[in-house]
Amino acid sequence: MSAIRDHLNVHAQALQLREQRNGVLASNIANAATPGFKARDIDFTTALNEAIGNSEMAVTNAGHIPVAGNGGNNMLYRDPTMTSLDGNTVELSVEQMEFAENTLRYQSSLEFLNSKIRGLHQAIRGE
Repeated sequence: MSAIRDHLNVHAQALQLREQRNGVLASNIANAATPGFKARDIDFTTALNEAIGNSEMAVTNAGHIPVAGNGGNNMLYRDPTMTSLDGNTVELSVEQMEFAENTLRYQSSLEFLNSKIRGLHQAIRGE
């Protein structure tokens, strides 16, 4: 039973982190016109590895600067490609692309988790 829980835990943790990341990205998009706002993101790979107890693989984007926040050590400031005169680091096209990709990955993780649960349910029923 523990193996099943551990196997499903990875996918459950991934869903939670994807949901948290969508919140951060949505906040970035909502503050695209706020002077001085600094765009943030979550280092998903590191956060997932820490959540499942496998923190030896710490990977970050070279354009990110680590800071503390809701995601712990995995909350990062995004390094903009173009600087803004008002100090805002949100690049709307980047944030929208990251949000769309993260949403797609969230849906894929959810479908995968649902198929695993359906498979287990069928195995329990002997189908």
